[in-house]
Amino acid sequence: MDAIYRLEESRAIPSRFAAGPWGPSQHGSAPTLLIAHVAETYPSSQPMRLARLTVDLMRPLPLAPTEFRTEIVRDGRKIRILRVSLFSDDTLCVIGTVLQVRREAVSLPPGADERTFTMPLPEQSVPGKTGPLQPDLLTKMDIRVATGDGFIAPGPSAAWFRINGPLIEGVPSSPLLRTAILSDFCNGVGHVLDFRRYTFINPDVTMSLARDPVGDWILVDAETWLGPDGGGNAFARLADRQGYFGHAIQNLLIEQHG
Repeated sequence: MDAIYRLEESRAIPSRFAAGPWGPSQHGSAPTLLIAHVAETYPSSQPMRLARLTVDLMRPLPLAPTEFRTEIVRDGRKIRILRVSLFSDDTLCVIGTVLQVRREAVSLPPGADERTFTMPLPEQSVPGKTGPLQPDLLTKMDIRVATGDGFIAPGPSAAWFRINGPLIEGVPSSPLLRTAILSDFCNGVGHVLDFRRYTFINPDVTMSLARDPVGDWILVDAETWLGPDGGGNAFARLADRQGYFGHAIQNLLIEQHG
């Protein structure tokens, strides 16, 4: 299977592309993608767009059939909140909370929705490498490093990603799905610790969007802040060719292994 998932009614069958770098379980970007897809396709009585997606990775999600269950927490004229729960063998592993807001044209003052954007575009950026950890998911992507060293050297970095092939079998890979899967990349692109000596797993990821992303290329402009007691944040500004459109943030759990 070339896609990350194949859907069978309310089950998602993961492929090897769903695996993460930390062990025999799914990469956090895989369930984030699945939850975004469920939200994007969930029926609505009026036009809605995804404004925020928060994923709590409660326990490792095995590389095994994953059941998803959806409930409406709040269904209003202006906002809707969905909860998407992912189960493996009836064990709750991941909870996603989605905020959708009404889609309605608003007349804004000139320039109010513009963001200064001077980042090199993909064609002006350097082909990227992925460092010592390379889950199969990264083999599905073209990477162009705009600033910093991407996955190679520690420090703030910005990298463009273009995903090749399907994400979910038989489902068009919308810009929203492309963005969802990359929102879990902050701690890799903007890492500050040696992958060989530390793990810095994120137990959550939140993506907030000011507007819908467009196009195939998505930029993750990332950095990491560490605390003294085994915690930290990895966060990024998200952009497409038109400029910045949102943010992603992960909390980190840091452990030293050498």
